[in-house]
Amino acid sequence: MLEPHPKVVRTLLARYAEARFAHAHAEDARTARVLADVAYTLCVTTGTATVEDAITAADVLLERSRSGHGAPDDSAAPGGTARADLAA
Repeated sequence: MLEPHPKVVRTLLARYAEARFAHAHAEDARTARVLADVAYTLCVTTGTATVEDAITAADVLLERSRSGHGAPDDSAAPGGTARADLAA
């Protein structure tokens, strides 16, 4: 199973938080579209159907990466580039 790199997950969570904040302060079509787009991307990346499940899955993935049981952190990839591990 292909697992997203923790850096990608952290970036998506930050983008989602920023989009929610922006939409809360200026509820218009543009902010709604940005929020929907990042929520969709977060769901696809984590293999979930709802943003709530995506956030939970992201938390689990990040916790596993901190404990050494998930995808490698940035220091493990040559040159600090993001990569994903394939598991059988």
